[in-house]
Amino acid sequence: MTRLRPRLAVVAATTAAAAALALTGCSSSASSGSGDGQIGFVSAKGSTISKAAAGHRQAAPDISGSTLEGNPVKLSDYRGKVVVLNVWGSWCGPCRAEADDLQRVWDKYKDQDVQFLGINTRDPEIANAVRFEQEKGVTFPSLYDPAGTQLLKFPKGSLNLQSLPTTLLVDRDGKLAARAVGGQTDDALESILQPLVAEQKL
Repeated sequence: MTRLRPRLAVVAATTAAAAALALTGCSSSASSGSGDGQIGFVSAKGSTISKAAAGHRQAAPDISGSTLEGNPVKLSDYRGKVVVLNVWGSWCGPCRAEADDLQRVWDKYKDQDVQFLGINTRDPEIANAVRFEQEKGVTFPSLYDPAGTQLLKFPKGSLNLQSLPTTLLVDRDGKLAARAVGGQTDDALESILQPLVAEQKL
Protein backbone atom coordinates (compact mmCIF):
# COMPACT_ATOMS: atom_id res chain seq x y z
CA MET A 1 0.00 0.00 0.00
CA THR A 2 2.83 2.41 0.87
CA ARG A 3 4.51 1.89 -2.48
CA LEU A 4 1.41 3.07 -4.31
CA ARG A 5 1.30 6.46 -2.64
CA PRO A 6 3.93 8.24 -4.80
CA ARG A 7 2.20 7.01 -7.97
CA LEU A 8 -1.20 8.05 -6.69
CA ALA A 9 0.21 11.48 -5.81
CA VAL A 10 1.50 11.93 -9.37
CA VAL A 11 -1.86 10.88 -10.83
CA ALA A 12 -3.68 13.25 -8.49
CA ALA A 13 -1.40 16.16 -9.40
CA THR A 14 -1.81 15.52 -13.13
CA THR A 15 -5.57 15.25 -12.79
CA ALA A 16 -5.72 18.50 -10.84
CA ALA A 17 -3.64 20.28 -13.48
CA ALA A 18 -5.86 19.01 -16.26
CA ALA A 19 -8.96 20.08 -14.35
CA ALA A 20 -7.59 23.59 -13.86
CA LEU A 21 -6.83 23.93 -17.54
CA ALA A 22 -10.19 22.52 -18.54
CA LEU A 23 -11.81 25.54 -16.95
CA THR A 24 -9.89 27.93 -19.17
CA GLY A 25 -10.50 28.96 -22.76
CA CYS A 26 -8.75 30.29 -25.82
CA SER A 27 -8.92 34.07 -25.69
CA SER A 28 -7.13 37.07 -27.10
CA SER A 29 -8.12 39.15 -24.09
CA ALA A 30 -5.60 41.62 -22.70
CA SER A 31 -6.46 40.48 -19.18
CA SER A 32 -3.43 38.97 -17.50
CA GLY A 33 -4.72 38.12 -14.06
CA SER A 34 -3.86 39.59 -10.69
CA GLY A 35 -0.41 39.94 -9.24
CA ASP A 36 1.43 41.63 -12.11
CA GLY A 37 3.17 43.96 -9.67
CA GLN A 38 4.62 41.00 -7.83
CA ILE A 39 6.61 39.99 -10.88
CA GLY A 40 7.49 43.47 -12.13
CA PHE A 41 5.33 43.56 -15.27
CA VAL A 42 4.12 47.02 -16.26
CA SER A 43 1.83 47.74 -19.19
CA ALA A 44 0.04 50.72 -20.66
CA LYS A 45 -3.72 50.75 -20.10
CA GLY A 46 -5.42 48.47 -22.58
CA SER A 47 -2.14 47.11 -23.94
CA THR A 48 -1.60 43.40 -24.48
CA ILE A 49 2.13 43.81 -23.86
CA SER A 50 3.79 44.10 -20.44
CA LYS A 51 7.45 44.59 -19.58
CA ALA A 52 9.58 44.20 -16.46
CA ALA A 53 12.61 46.45 -16.09
CA ALA A 54 16.00 44.92 -15.35
CA GLY A 55 16.34 44.61 -11.60
CA HIS A 56 12.60 44.04 -11.17
CA ARG A 57 12.33 40.67 -12.89
CA GLN A 58 11.43 37.36 -11.29
CA ALA A 59 13.10 34.08 -12.16
CA ALA A 60 11.30 31.88 -14.65
CA PRO A 61 10.69 28.29 -13.54
CA ASP A 62 12.97 25.69 -15.08
CA ILE A 63 10.23 23.97 -17.02
CA SER A 64 11.16 20.67 -18.64
CA GLY A 65 9.78 17.72 -20.54
CA SER A 66 9.79 16.29 -24.04
CA THR A 67 9.30 18.10 -27.32
CA LEU A 68 6.70 17.08 -29.87
CA GLU A 69 9.50 15.10 -31.52
CA GLY A 70 10.26 13.27 -28.28
CA ASN A 71 13.50 15.06 -27.43
CA PRO A 72 14.25 16.12 -23.84
CA VAL A 73 14.21 19.86 -23.22
CA LYS A 74 14.40 22.24 -20.27
CA LEU A 75 14.44 26.01 -20.10
CA SER A 76 17.83 26.18 -18.38
CA ASP A 77 19.39 24.56 -21.47
CA TYR A 78 19.13 28.01 -23.06
CA ARG A 79 20.61 30.11 -20.26
CA GLY A 80 22.63 32.94 -21.80
CA LYS A 81 20.13 33.34 -24.64
CA VAL A 82 16.95 35.37 -24.84
CA VAL A 83 14.13 32.82 -24.84
CA VAL A 84 10.72 33.38 -26.40
CA LEU A 85 8.17 31.05 -24.79
CA ASN A 86 4.92 30.76 -26.75
CA VAL A 87 2.02 28.95 -25.07
CA TRP A 88 -0.34 27.52 -27.70
CA GLY A 89 -2.80 24.81 -28.65
CA SER A 90 -3.73 23.44 -32.06
CA TRP A 91 -7.41 24.04 -31.19
CA CYS A 92 -6.85 27.78 -30.62
CA GLY A 93 -7.78 30.16 -33.47
CA PRO A 94 -5.52 33.06 -32.39
CA CYS A 95 -2.65 30.57 -32.03
CA ARG A 96 -3.08 29.56 -35.65
CA ALA A 97 -3.29 33.20 -36.73
CA GLU A 98 0.00 34.22 -35.12
CA ALA A 99 2.04 31.15 -36.12
CA ASP A 100 3.34 32.69 -39.36
CA ASP A 101 4.46 35.83 -37.51
CA LEU A 102 6.25 33.80 -34.84
CA GLN A 103 8.07 31.79 -37.48
CA ARG A 104 9.21 34.95 -39.30
CA VAL A 105 10.63 36.42 -36.12
CA TRP A 106 12.32 33.11 -35.25
CA ASP A 107 13.94 32.97 -38.70
CA LYS A 108 15.19 36.53 -38.25
CA TYR A 109 16.63 36.20 -34.73
CA LYS A 110 17.69 32.57 -34.31
CA ASP A 111 21.31 33.44 -35.12
CA GLN A 112 21.37 36.28 -32.57
CA ASP A 113 21.48 34.21 -29.36
CA VAL A 114 17.69 33.94 -29.35
CA GLN A 115 15.80 30.69 -28.80
CA PHE A 116 12.10 30.12 -29.41
CA LEU A 117 10.36 27.39 -27.41
CA GLY A 118 6.68 26.62 -27.73
CA ILE A 119 4.63 25.09 -24.93
CA ASN A 120 1.80 23.06 -26.42
CA THR A 121 -1.07 22.55 -23.98
CA ARG A 122 -4.49 20.89 -23.83
CA ASP A 123 -3.87 18.82 -26.94
CA PRO A 124 -4.75 15.28 -25.75
CA GLU A 125 -3.43 13.84 -29.01
CA ILE A 126 0.14 14.81 -29.81
CA ALA A 127 -0.61 14.16 -33.49
CA ASN A 128 -2.84 17.26 -33.53
CA ALA A 129 0.03 19.45 -32.34
CA VAL A 130 2.48 17.90 -34.80
CA ARG A 131 0.03 18.44 -37.65
CA PHE A 132 -0.39 22.08 -36.60
CA GLU A 133 3.36 22.69 -36.83
CA GLN A 134 3.62 20.95 -40.18
CA GLU A 135 0.72 22.90 -41.66
CA LYS A 136 2.02 26.25 -40.36
CA GLY A 137 5.67 25.56 -41.18
CA VAL A 138 6.83 26.03 -37.58
CA THR A 139 10.44 24.92 -37.11
CA PHE A 140 11.25 25.86 -33.51
CA PRO A 141 10.71 23.15 -30.85
CA SER A 142 7.66 22.89 -28.61
CA LEU A 143 7.44 21.22 -25.23
CA TYR A 144 4.41 18.91 -25.04
CA ASP A 145 2.45 19.76 -21.88
CA PRO A 146 -1.13 18.49 -22.40
CA ALA A 147 -2.12 18.62 -18.71
CA GLY A 148 -0.45 21.98 -18.08
CA THR A 149 1.81 20.71 -15.30
CA GLN A 150 4.68 22.90 -16.51
CA LEU A 151 2.47 25.96 -17.00
CA LEU A 152 1.34 25.76 -13.37
CA LYS A 153 4.97 26.24 -12.28
CA PHE A 154 5.01 29.88 -13.40
CA PRO A 155 4.74 32.47 -10.61
CA LYS A 156 1.36 33.98 -9.84
CA GLY A 157 0.53 36.88 -12.13
CA SER A 158 2.93 35.90 -14.91
CA LEU A 159 0.66 33.64 -16.92
CA ASN A 160 -3.12 33.66 -17.17
CA LEU A 161 -4.29 30.28 -18.44
CA GLN A 162 -7.51 31.87 -19.68
CA SER A 163 -5.56 33.90 -22.25
CA LEU A 164 -4.07 31.81 -25.01
CA PRO A 165 -1.90 32.31 -26.86
CA THR A 166 0.49 34.01 -24.47
CA THR A 167 4.14 34.73 -25.19
CA LEU A 168 6.67 35.21 -22.40
CA LEU A 169 10.19 36.53 -22.94
CA VAL A 170 12.98 35.33 -20.67
CA ASP A 171 16.20 37.33 -20.47
CA ARG A 172 19.72 35.94 -20.61
CA ASP A 173 19.75 35.47 -16.84
CA GLY A 174 16.64 33.31 -16.89
CA LYS A 175 14.24 35.98 -15.65
CA LEU A 176 10.79 36.95 -16.91
CA ALA A 177 11.25 40.17 -18.86
CA ALA A 178 8.11 40.65 -20.96
CA ARG A 179 4.74 39.19 -21.81
CA ALA A 180 2.42 39.48 -24.81
CA VAL A 181 -1.15 38.26 -24.34
CA GLY A 182 -3.18 37.08 -27.31
CA GLY A 183 -2.13 36.66 -30.92
CA GLN A 184 0.80 38.88 -31.90
CA THR A 185 2.13 40.30 -35.15
CA ASP A 186 5.81 40.08 -35.96
CA ASP A 187 6.21 43.85 -35.43
CA ALA A 188 4.66 43.70 -31.96
CA LEU A 189 6.83 40.78 -30.94
CA GLU A 190 9.99 42.43 -32.23
CA SER A 191 9.18 45.57 -30.23
CA ILE A 192 9.80 43.65 -26.99
CA LEU A 193 12.40 41.24 -28.31
CA GLN A 194 14.85 43.77 -29.76
CA PRO A 195 15.57 45.56 -26.43
CA LEU A 196 16.35 42.23 -24.75
CA VAL A 197 18.71 41.22 -27.54
CA ALA A 198 20.45 44.59 -27.17
CA GLU A 199 20.93 44.16 -23.41
CA GLN A 200 24.03 42.05 -24.00
CA LYS A 201 25.71 45.14 -25.40
CA LEU A 202 25.10 47.32 -22.34
